Amino acid sequence: MTQRVELATVRDRLSVDALITDYAAALDDGDWAAFRALFAPDGRADYRSAGGVEGDVEQVAAWLADSMRPVVMRQHLIVNRRLRFGVLDQAAGDTAEMRADYVSPMRLSGSEGALTAPDFVCGGRYAFGALRTDDGWRLHRVAVQEKWRRADR
Repeated sequence: MTQRVELATVRDRLSVDALITDYAAALDDGDWAAFRALFAPDGRADYRSAGGVEGDVEQVAAWLADSMRPVVMRQHLIVNRRLRFGVLDQAAGDTAEMRADYVSPMRLSGSEGALTAPDFVCGGRYAFGALRTDDGWRLHRVAVQEKWRRADR
C-alpha cells in the first residue's frame, strides 16, 4: 500500500468516526436538523428494538423529536467502534460499515435536581452503514439493537 493510499484511508476512518460522533451529539442535543443532515438522501434508520420506528430519515427524526421531548438530559456514549470499508461500483472504500456499542443515560423532565442520577439507562449495539457522497460521508443505514434497559424509578 502506498503512503498516499494509507493517508486516504486514515482520513476516511477519521471522517466516518466524526460522522458517528456527530450522530451522538445530534441525538443528545435534540438537533433534528443536524440529525437529518448526517444522512444520505435515501438514508433509513431502525429503532424498533428500542420501542421506536423504522423508516426514512424524516419519519425517524419526527419520531425522535416527539419521543425525546420529555427527556431533558441524554448522553449517548458510542464505544468499541469496529469499522470496515467496502466496495461500491468497483471503487474501493465507497462504503463503510461500523458496529459499535452504546450506553445512554437519560433523565426525564420533572426529575429533582440538576445533578441527580439518570432516571434510566439503556445500552446495546448500533450497526451503521455509510456512503461516500459528494458532500462527504453520510449515513445510509442505522439499526439500533437495544440489549438492556434499567429504570431507576
